[in-house]
Amino acid sequence: MKTSRFWAWLVFAVGAAYFFIPLIATFEFSLRMRRGEYSFDAYRVVLGDSRFQETFGYSVTVAVFTILLGVFLVVPTAYWIRLRMPHLRPIVEFITLLPLVIPAIVIVFGYIRMYGSNSPLPFLGSARGTDALLVIGYATLALPYMYRAVDTGLRTIDVRTLTEAAQILGAGWATIIARVILPNVLIAVLSGAFLTFAIVIGEFTLASLLNRPAFGPYLQNIGANRAYEPAALAVIAFAITWGCMSVIQILARFAPKSANRPN
Repeated sequence: MKTSRFWAWLVFAVGAAYFFIPLIATFEFSLRMRRGEYSFDAYRVVLGDSRFQETFGYSVTVAVFTILLGVFLVVPTAYWIRLRMPHLRPIVEFITLLPLVIPAIVIVFGYIRMYGSNSPLPFLGSARGTDALLVIGYATLALPYMYRAVDTGLRTIDVRTLTEAAQILGAGWATIIARVILPNVLIAVLSGAFLTFAIVIGEFTLASLLNRPAFGPYLQNIGANRAYEPAALAVIAFAITWGCMSVIQILARFAPKSANRPN
């Protein structure tokens, strides 16, 4: 027992060191902008940069629309699959896994070819059309995480009984999804939403090739031209991502227990 615990703690320590030492070194380097002493000058420069504010604000806005689109698509689909078409579940799960194996660069080149200026649907000819394609592309990249989060939430509730009770009270399908199903899987939806937010904030390929002023290309551009600011941005991006993950863990504590009979 003591030997197994020793090796378990040793593996944990090695993994923690592999993870935290580069992070600590990056943070320490970001404080060296002022020669001979530590300071937060790099963070002040980054946070005061108008391009940082514009790109981060743009990415946050795109993330909100991406989350709304993902919820609008995934919640009704996962609910209907679980209620009426469980035999299609393996097919839907396979489809939702495709964004993990299809590179984002393939998706964006497909957009350029199908929606360029010479196509019947020239979405890329306007900024709003390009923004719409970017939101759809991000929703596609986040689909595996959003779908599994919602599907896990649906497993914890009795979907059929809730649906039948709502129908007895005269509720339509839209009311059932919006006022019965969605509130019961809200924690799962929020978990998928925070994962989607983290993906959108750090994504580079789609935004860069579609020439949108997003946070990912800004990170890459700063990293190619400056020294201390990229380290500060890396720490900020890490804090945002892990902040989202921490919120997911906190929300998971309030998730409905599986004591309810699953459908």
